[in-house]
Amino acid sequence: MAATLILEPAGRSCWDEPVRIAVRGLAPEQPVTLRASLRDENGALFRAHARYRADARGELDLERAPSLGGSFAGCEPMGLLWALKPEKALGRLVKRDVRTPVPVELEVLDGHDPEPGQLLCHARHERHFLQPGVQRELVRAGRVRAALFLPPGKGTFPGIIDLFGSGGGLCEYRASLLAGHGFAVLALAYFRFEDLPEHLNDIHLEYFEEAVDFMLQHPKVKAPSIGLLGFSKGGDLCLSMASFLKGITATVVINACIANTIAPLHYRDMIIPKLVSDIGKIKITKSGFFNFMDTWSNPLEEHNHQSLIPLEKAQGPFLFIVGMDDQSWKSEFYAQIASERLQAHGKERPQIICYPDTGHSINPPYFPLSRVSVHAVLGEAIVYGGEPKAHSKAQVDAWQQIQTFFH
Repeated sequence: MAATLILEPAGRSCWDEPVRIAVRGLAPEQPVTLRASLRDENGALFRAHARYRADARGELDLERAPSLGGSFAGCEPMGLLWALKPEKALGRLVKRDVRTPVPVELEVLDGHDPEPGQLLCHARHERHFLQPGVQRELVRAGRVRAALFLPPGKGTFPGIIDLFGSGGGLCEYRASLLAGHGFAVLALAYFRFEDLPEHLNDIHLEYFEEAVDFMLQHPKVKAPSIGLLGFSKGGDLCLSMASFLKGITATVVINACIANTIAPLHYRDMIIPKLVSDIGKIKITKSGFFNFMDTWSNPLEEHNHQSLIPLEKAQGPFLFIVGMDDQSWKSEFYAQIASERLQAHGKERPQIICYPDTGHSINPPYFPLSRVSVHAVLGEAIVYGGEPKAHSKAQVDAWQQIQTFFH
């Protein structure tokens, strides 16, 4: 019987959904190598492989069978995706156009490395970013530049504004996936996009206030409040939004600082200065990569007090997602400062979830780890941290924790 590669669901699935991978029709105990590959929107190639052995019936199910080596080892049903590595050094898998799927090629070859034998079977699987029925609307309302994702169905949905970090541009992949779980999500750009500022020189909170008003006035968004989801620089912006703006009752930040960073923040007649940093403390690894973690001074030092974000003014709870191997920010330290500050003002203790061996770039499930990559603005290779297997498990758990918190 010819070998057959079986995928469940067959043909297509959403990126944050697991895929069951199995092979039938092998010889009993037959050694095989499974390979996965994809090309991103720029044509960059990503690959992963793992060695397996069929059972006594000539079957192989990745939910039960351990990898014997390769890109990962052990029982990892989704390892062929989260272990994908770029063929070109320092590459990072990014999805810009969420309207198109990512085709993944899967192959089963006879034997093990160093030279697997003939191709036994193969399959192509499309990984999508829009669940069936999710609508995408480009937003050009006043100054707001964004993409709004609406779940299928009638009625109103809990609203969330999603902010990314200091790379700029419009990042939609997280918002598009989150909309598939029942949320109306606004992926908001705030610099390096269309007619928005090219650089993070001066940031005005009025822009984000306009985005909040847009969401609260949208007929598909459930009033009277929305949630915020922010990563890195987008995280401290979300903390400032929650502290100064009305209509926000739930805030999630992923590896973010408790102080305003990178550029002064303006709001009405107030200016929050940026956290003091010292580029002279940048560490260069033996491989020539930049590590910025030690450039940031302690937010609790007296000269930084004005840059601290007054979280005690916020109206709703907080969830801090922390990668304990974050090489960009001292995220765990910042989350503890937030907890102590809130409690000192008689506020509810925030929820803090810390993930060991997890780096800075915590994405939705099954995104490959970006441990080191070239920063979109700085143009330098930056160390972000994380160990692939632990980081992948953290992404799966954090994704569920975020949804549970917002619900």
